[in-house]
Amino acid sequence: MQKDKSVDVKSGTQDKIEGTAKAVAGKIKEKAGKAVGNPRLEAKGDCDQIEGNAQKKVGKIKKVFGK
Repeated sequence: MQKDKSVDVKSGTQDKIEGTAKAVAGKIKEKAGKAVGNPRLEAKGDCDQIEGNAQKKVGKIKKVFGK
C-alpha cells in the first residue's frame, strides 16, 4: 500500500513574499544580461519576473479567500 504524497500548500503571505523575491531577482538578471550583452540571461530575467508576478497574484487571491 502506497502512502499519498502530502501536498505542501503555502500561505498567501508566503506566496507574495516569494513572488516578490523572484521578481526582484529576475529584474537583476535582466539588467545584468543587458549589461554584459547576454540575451539568454536577459530572457531568463524576464521569465523570472513574470513567474514572480504571477506568484504574487496567487498570494493575493489566497488572502482574499482566507488561505
